[in-house]
Amino acid sequence: MTSTDSAQKPAPKDPWDLPDVSGLVVGVLGGTGDQGRGLAYRLARAGQQVIIGSRAAERAQSAADELGHGVEGADNAACARRSDIVIVAVPWEGHAKTLESLRDELSGKLVVDCVNPLGFDKKGAYALKPAEGSAAEQAAALLPEARVAAAFHHLSAVLLQDPEIDEIDTDVMVLGEERTDVEIVQALAGRIPGMRGVFAGRLRNAHQVESLVANLISVNRRYKAHAGLRVTDV
Repeated sequence: MTSTDSAQKPAPKDPWDLPDVSGLVVGVLGGTGDQGRGLAYRLARAGQQVIIGSRAAERAQSAADELGHGVEGADNAACARRSDIVIVAVPWEGHAKTLESLRDELSGKLVVDCVNPLGFDKKGAYALKPAEGSAAEQAAALLPEARVAAAFHHLSAVLLQDPEIDEIDTDVMVLGEERTDVEIVQALAGRIPGMRGVFAGRLRNAHQVESLVANLISVNRRYKAHAGLRVTDV
């Protein structure tokens, strides 16, 4: 290679050079549940325009009024239509049915799945293995016209909803097929003080990320904590 060829070769992109997502509208399906409310609250508090969705618009609006910070409420279909990014935070039991009903509204959208398929018995929480491999892969199969990513699985709903806590000390594992989509989600996570989005692979790796929540539940029960994750040396 000549010195000229070397000079013309572009420098590698800085993985922390992330896009500005401050102007995007974020919808949260399942925004009246603990995890959805917590994410909606943190993102809105950081200045993001947020719409929470529920099967009933009145319920969504009531939750939005409680959260403040300009959060709006709507039924799930309107939430999906009006949002640029849609976070799926519904219970696993209603995951497939909810997404199937919103296939048209979610077409062309960036959909961020944070659902953890878990079961519970007298021994505690344990991971379930969906037929598609993971909740995120199920979402991708049900929403062929959407761009699906996976993130926000390991966050404590208690910490997210606590107004006395200014920073959430954790990393967010982000998985997806397209680098541009992953970077949008990373940047969205980084809007929340103390939080950082870290690329963690493609959707085929989502199962172990989703299932790790069962381990964190065990940690929390033993140590009376609200455990999160930090990735070292990154």
